[in-house]
Amino acid sequence: MQAALLKTPPPPELAITIDDFNWQSIPNPFAPVASRTLLDTLEAYGLKTALFVIGRNIESPEGRSALDLWNDAGHIIGNHTYSHRNFHSMSAADFEADILRCDSLLKPYLRHNSLFRFPLLKEGETAEKRDALRTFLRDHHMRNGHVTIDASDWFYDAELRQRLLADPAYDISRFRAPYLAHLLDRALYYDALARECIGRSPRHTLLLHYNLINVLFLNDALQMFTEKGWKLISAADAYRDPVFASSPNTVPAGESLIWALAKQTGRHAKPLRYPGEDDTYERPNLTSL
Repeated sequence: MQAALLKTPPPPELAITIDDFNWQSIPNPFAPVASRTLLDTLEAYGLKTALFVIGRNIESPEGRSALDLWNDAGHIIGNHTYSHRNFHSMSAADFEADILRCDSLLKPYLRHNSLFRFPLLKEGETAEKRDALRTFLRDHHMRNGHVTIDASDWFYDAELRQRLLADPAYDISRFRAPYLAHLLDRALYYDALARECIGRSPRHTLLLHYNLINVLFLNDALQMFTEKGWKLISAADAYRDPVFASSPNTVPAGESLIWALAKQTGRHAKPLRYPGEDDTYERPNLTSL
């Protein structure tokens, strides 16, 4: 009788979010098809992402034309500052001006719904700067587009592009397995941390970037998560989870929202590395390549 009452736990849920919109960094022959490839992949899984745009990347006609594709496809367009500078290296006033400069460029995009994401997930190295930006975002009707699952896809991408620059005939498929293993490892880590510190698995948001490695392997990543029992959802659905209303009391502020909530408890200070994700941790995984 007891066995019959046991319920199968629901699958963890995962939304894709994409940062930077750095279309200029993608090398040929992939550059002309980058947006179309990513959009087709998301469409194949019925997903809408949140695309956090660096303002300087859409000042050119080419940048605006590429962003139009994402907006027309119904994806959320979010603010990622104009210059993508680390908040910890700036005054609050200068950082706020950088946000507003990006916001002015995003105004024409009807689906721009005032989601904002901090570059490098750095939300203030002091309580004063952290709180100043929280007040600023609230006063400007912007919401923090938190990440629950942080990752270092940017490092794998940079390494791959360096290999291709040195050897255009390099076998790019060699990056597939270590990259997918990295994404799964980070997803499992942050999901386990969430279950420990908030008592459940939230609707997760995974941080990825608009870059070559995701043009090549996003479809494989989504297939992997599906096969591992994760439920793929759209970003708008993920951001309805109550966890995203949290404002962790941590200094320095930022990192994954789950990391910050765990840090706030004071029970996880020793095993929580800082920063949460960095190339230092991932470099050994690529030495064999």
